[in-house]
Formats: sequence, C-alpha cells, structure tokens
Amino acid sequence: MNKSIILHIIGWILTFEAAFMILPSIVALIYQEQSGYAFLITAGLCLLIGLPLIIKKPKSKLFFAKEGFLSVALGWIVLSIFGSLPFYISREIPSYIDALFEIVSGFTTTGSSILGDVEALSYSMLFWRSFSHWIGGMGVLVFILAILPLAGGENIYFMRAESPGYSVEKLVPRIRSSSKMLYSIYIGMTLLMIILLLLGKTPLFDALTLSFGTAGTGGFAIKNTGLADYTYYQQSVITIFMFLFGVNFNFYYLLLFGKFKSAFKMEEVRWYFIVFSLAVILISINTGNVKGLFSAIHHSAFQVSSIMTTTGYATLDFNRWPTFSKTILVLLMFIGACGGSTGGGIKVSRIIILFKSIGKELSYLLHRRSIKVLKFEGKKIVHETMRSINIFFVTYLFIFAGSLLIVSLDNFDFTSTFTAIAATLNNIGPGLEIVGPMGNFGDFSNLSKFVMIFNMLAGRLEIFPILLLLSPRTWKK
Repeated sequence: MNKSIILHIIGWILTFEAAFMILPSIVALIYQEQSGYAFLITAGLCLLIGLPLIIKKPKSKLFFAKEGFLSVALGWIVLSIFGSLPFYISREIPSYIDALFEIVSGFTTTGSSILGDVEALSYSMLFWRSFSHWIGGMGVLVFILAILPLAGGENIYFMRAESPGYSVEKLVPRIRSSSKMLYSIYIGMTLLMIILLLLGKTPLFDALTLSFGTAGTGGFAIKNTGLADYTYYQQSVITIFMFLFGVNFNFYYLLLFGKFKSAFKMEEVRWYFIVFSLAVILISINTGNVKGLFSAIHHSAFQVSSIMTTTGYATLDFNRWPTFSKTILVLLMFIGACGGSTGGGIKVSRIIILFKSIGKELSYLLHRRSIKVLKFEGKKIVHETMRSINIFFVTYLFIFAGSLLIVSLDNFDFTSTFTAIAATLNNIGPGLEIVGPMGNFGDFSNLSKFVMIFNMLAGRLEIFPILLLLSPRTWKK
C-alpha cells in the first residue's frame, strides 16, 4: 500500500479546506461578526498540518484501488473533524459531538440537524453549513483529482469511491478530464440557479445558501420555518433544480455534446422521471381538494423532489399529511436519486436492476431451460455487477438493522427512530415525528449521534470505503 500518496492527498484536502474557510470569513467580515476568527484559527490548523504533507513528496504517485478507497474514507473523516471546529471554537455549537454531527451532515449532504433554533447562528456559520453541502455534493476529492496528476491505471477507483451509484464510468478517456467535466456542469448549474433566484428578488445571501444546499442535495435551511416563507416562484425554482441535480450527470454530458438520442435513451433517467411523476400525482390526490389542487400539486412536487433527491428542504410540515402520503415519502427515502448525481439513497439504477433480477428469477422458475440476458442502459449486466449490487443491498440492510437496534436504546417512538436511521443512512435530512421537518436530532444520546454520523458517512460513500477503513485486513501488508 502506498501510504505516502494517501498522506499527500490528505495534505491537499486540508489545504483546500483552509482555502474554503476564506468565504465564511469574508461573510463574517461583511456582517461584522466576531465568529470569523474561528474560521481563521481552523484554516491555520489545516495549513499547519496540511502543508508539510504536501511539501513531503510521495515516494511513488502510483494510485490503485486500495489507496483510492482509503484516501476517500480518511479524507472525508479528516475533512469533517476540522470542518466542525469553527462551530465549536466559536461556541455557537458548544458540544463538539453536536458540531461534528452538524458538519458531517453538511459534507455528506444529509441535512439532518441538532439545532432547535437555526436562526440563532451567525451569518458566517449559516453560510459554512450550506457551503459544506456544495463542497460535499460533487466531492472534494473529485475536485482534487481534476487538479492533481495521479499515476496508476486504476485511479478511477478514486472517483468510484466518492461518486454515488452502482457503477461509475469515465465521461471521456482521461479521468482528470472527466472530473473537470463533472465540476464544470456542477458549477454551471449552481450559477444558473443563483441567477434565477436573484431574478425572483431573493436576497443574495439566501440565493447563495439555498443554491449550495440544492446543488449538493443537502437541505440545510437558514430559517426556522424552513422554506415556507419563500414565494411560490422561489420554491418552484428550487423544486426544478432539486430534481435536476438528482439526474445522472452523464445525461447532461450527452446533452452538451449533442447526443440527444443517447441521453433520452437512459433507462435510469426515464424511471426517475416516472417515479417522481407518479409520487406527485398520488400525493396531490391524497392531500388536495378541488379548490386547493394547485397548492397540493405545488407542495407535493416540492416534497417529492426534496425527499427523492435526498435534499431535505420543506415548505410545510409533512408530518401532518395523511399516512398514505407519508408512506410514499418514506419509500422515496430508500429509492433515492440517480447514480452519478449528487443525491443519496439506494439509487434508481440499483432498484431497476434488482427488479429485473426478480423478473429473471420468476422466468427461470417457469421455464427452467430458458436463458434470459439482463440488460441495463442497453448493456448486458455482467455477473460482477449483479454480485456487487446484491452485496451492497445485504450490507445496507445489516447496517440499517444494527443502527436501528442501537438507536432504539434512546426509547423514542418507533417512527422517529426508524425514519432517523433512514434519513441519515440515505442522506435525506428530515424524517418523521420528532425528527420531522420542524424537528431536529438534538435529543438523541451521544451514542446514537455517533451511530448516525457513521451512517451519514457510509451512506454518502456507498458503504464500502468506510467498512474497508475499519477492516483489519486493509492494513495488513
């Protein structure tokens, strides 16, 4: 294992994190807030540790699967440990465990919060919470990959470990070029959303933080009322962009290069749209009436887009919706967005393939001698892909069950406990009951918070990089 390159990459992560601290420091300066010193102190600590790791050149720049997964897992943990310090140093979140929970929720684009009064935070801290969504949305390591020339024929594992979905492919032959392409699309869509919100008379601070949260499909609100106080136009812009950021970015790449036929043939994107539309229709019928049909469709579309893309914003308290509508939202928590997007959940692609494998098994039981080839996106699903999806799903269920058992020790009601695990492992944000859109995670014990911190990291990194980090076999020569 090439430990020197892993340390070198962590050095770059800390250095970039120090650079990221400049923006909230500027916000603190603009609003004349004393909390800005917390970002400067943290930036200094990041540079103090990060720069020596960069200066010390690695013995080899060869980069393979093990280094990729370990760099991603360690990188996200280091990013979170230092990213939580501004909250703690400023004492705006006096408990370090709470501060760590909040920033892990930010970087993993979960949006679950321990804060009962969000508006009590300073502008700079609110900005940092939302900006952490944007940093974590596409992945800081994918960003570094776009800049640093790393050798090794298998450095695609670097991208695969951080990018959500059952399979990550290169958009163009060079991994570095693929990373640049992804970030170009990501930045472009973010800027477009900011402009559209500003055209709707949204204050600049709100437009920035809302766009960061939407682009990263994170969902940290800057008001205690969530997004309820914004206009229908502003909410509609957010609805559209939440949906768009939940689409596989390969779709946008194909559109940009005029490959419209290939783009609209993407099976995952079609089913993503179908599931979204069906959920909106069912919830609108269940929650609305003739007079309030437009309002029902508007809020249904917003909440379905928010939950399915795992953003977590809310325009109302959907805890008060009928059980049928709430059940649909819980199911959407597990389905999630498309692979290759900034969204979380199991992913639409995996769900499609699992249903196809069930169909194949039923066909085999009826016709033992028949040979049915499974295809996805026009390509044959190889055994290795099917095996990895099955293992992912089983591992996911074990983690979910174990987490549910531990968190249940806090003795909250089952709905709150169940949806708290669903919300953190799927990187959703809000659940139901005490962790609903108007609630928070602050009342859980420290043990439960640690479990949910693990879940948020595991969910964002597709489980296995975190498990590999904890496996003793990983560290054996």
